[in-house]
Amino acid sequence: MKAKKILFITTEMTPFVPENTKSLKGRNLPQAIQDLGHEIRTFSPKWGIINERRNQLHDVIRLSGMNLIIDDTDHPLIIKVASIQAARMQIYFIDNEDFFQRKGIEADSDGNEYTDNGERAIFYARGVLETVKKLRWVPDVIHCHGWATAVAPLLIKKAYQDEPSFAEAKVVFSASSNEIKTNMGEKFIQSIPFKDITTDDVADICTGICDYNSLAKIAVKFSDGLILDDNKVSKEITDYAKEIGKPILKAQPEDTYAQAYSDFYDSLMD
Repeated sequence: MKAKKILFITTEMTPFVPENTKSLKGRNLPQAIQDLGHEIRTFSPKWGIINERRNQLHDVIRLSGMNLIIDDTDHPLIIKVASIQAARMQIYFIDNEDFFQRKGIEADSDGNEYTDNGERAIFYARGVLETVKKLRWVPDVIHCHGWATAVAPLLIKKAYQDEPSFAEAKVVFSASSNEIKTNMGEKFIQSIPFKDITTDDVADICTGICDYNSLAKIAVKFSDGLILDDNKVSKEITDYAKEIGKPILKAQPEDTYAQAYSDFYDSLMD
């Protein structure tokens, strides 16, 4: 096994948010891959429920300060960082007052999903990619995990394809059965165009409805491989991946998934 540089773009991770299947995988997978000898960088949204003082988050001034335009509106990009000392891991957080200061992750306290989750995902993905450019770090593999990361493959392959940090990278998307449920609406589609990306890139998928299955299919379309986080991932997603010829790694046992993922990365680079 040749050591690689792996960029993890996560949706949730403990100990910064409460434990659940997704946040535990977001926390444990990067460490397990690092323990196999790979070099990693890990990103997460700075959700409003994250206690900055308790988790010792710090602003990274040299990486912050730019604005990202989403649907013709400027949104300041703020980068924070924290460490998980026991794992020797540093976590970069993407923050913005408009998108990430709420007390819920994808929904409010009544369970109503935020109507701008699609735009939040776009901002997060673009924020990660702009920050990696500034770090001048060149990943071999980019692993996108969860709904908030699903726009990243499209951006990498269509808007950032000529950037030295991403031109040769292989992109993997992890899909699960426990994700957002609602239609992200027309505003999400209107926010998609950026550089070489147009609404035509998603028109074959978002035909009136753009829910999680649609979002996952966009990710699969522009990824080099699909990983199934569990055995209940929608057949619509897996059938689409098979239809367009994308390699699929089935759900793996907890005690062996890190090695299986590493082997999957290798297979994409052969």
